[in-house]
Amino acid sequence: MQKLWACIKKEIILLLRDPIGLSILFIMPMVLIFVMTLIQDSAFSSMNEKGVPVVFVNEDKDSLGNMIEAGLRNNELCDLKDSIDGKPATIQSARLAVANGQFLVGVIIPKSATTKIRANVERLVQQSLRIDTDSSNAVTKDSVDIVILVDPATKQSVVSSITSNLREFISEVKTKIMFQSFSEQIAEVLPDTSGTPNNAYDESRIINYKEEYASANNNSIVPNSVQHNVPAWSIFAMFFIVVPISSSIMKEKNEGTAFRLHTMPSSFLLLINGKIIVYVLVCMLQLMLMLLVGILILPMLGLPVLSLGQSIPAILLLSAATAFAAVGFSVMIGTVSSTEHQSAILGSLSVLLLSALGGIWVPSYVMPEIMRNISAWSPLNWGLEGFYKLFLRGGDVVSILPHTAKLLLFFVLCMAIVSIANRYKRRI
Repeated sequence: MQKLWACIKKEIILLLRDPIGLSILFIMPMVLIFVMTLIQDSAFSSMNEKGVPVVFVNEDKDSLGNMIEAGLRNNELCDLKDSIDGKPATIQSARLAVANGQFLVGVIIPKSATTKIRANVERLVQQSLRIDTDSSNAVTKDSVDIVILVDPATKQSVVSSITSNLREFISEVKTKIMFQSFSEQIAEVLPDTSGTPNNAYDESRIINYKEEYASANNNSIVPNSVQHNVPAWSIFAMFFIVVPISSSIMKEKNEGTAFRLHTMPSSFLLLINGKIIVYVLVCMLQLMLMLLVGILILPMLGLPVLSLGQSIPAILLLSAATAFAAVGFSVMIGTVSSTEHQSAILGSLSVLLLSALGGIWVPSYVMPEIMRNISAWSPLNWGLEGFYKLFLRGGDVVSILPHTAKLLLFFVLCMAIVSIANRYKRRI
């Protein structure tokens, strides 16, 4: 135990001798979280877009136009405006405003739209009941064209989300008007002796849609830039500790410290355990600081607050497993490298590659299928998916055991490679 404590004390002294390098370990992930969260906030918000600017032109001034306008105003998806620069919106001004980027979407209800729907329903009723009608009216069919203007610079995913919602709502309103008109026409032919109006449509909603985020708890946590970037860049920072660790190992080799340590009556793993324990604690401290940034500082910038889920013990367990994986990987890079320059390049580039494949830069769920399959082999992805389960899906200790096991097995594999490489180098 005294030998282990001596190794731990040595590593702490070496860390404290370089305060600038130590501060970079904590400042770098903080800066990355600030920058990447602010950059990606709009991209994540578009997945759950609210308050999309929509200009509305109601030339119908009747049931269809009025009902659509009222519905869009009450819809969180839309920030509805019927005027442009203080003037009532027209077809021409709406087209120009959408083209200039003032609005993402424009909705135009044409003149006499309600009248045309009612006329079509009246002819349909008469034809269904085989009532003699004027042949010219029976042939004429007045279609209703509702125009949806779209800003060409808008992302296709946002356009699809908005237009599909608009089409669904407009179709429902049109159906309601047709049902009411149909009821009125039937009532003229077959009067209702009860004397009460027929509002069957309002009570006949067979299918209702309710959108929820699947979670093990009852909370509805919306995936956003904070929920992704805080754990993602914290994991990246933990693995990027490969630079100082590999540099420390190479300095010990070059300065002869490693040779003197090998002459001590202790195993190599005991000597390296001091380095592992100290840097695992540094990684844990990094992560805890980044979580506090997500909870306390990011909301001050107008960003969502980080939700930690329901299980603090699970967070600590996953954090420790990720820290061990990161430190084990770093020790492996420092051991197999021959020069300090080689270890710095190999370590930094390998972490960048693993982070890109692991969904740190771009979430894996937006990657093509082949890249998602490759991403599943990155240890950074194991940690990130574990935090997703905790932060977004209400997971607990049991739910992250597979991710924790993978990370710890990765640590064991790295240490096995370290042991083999050390024995080989000592022989030569």
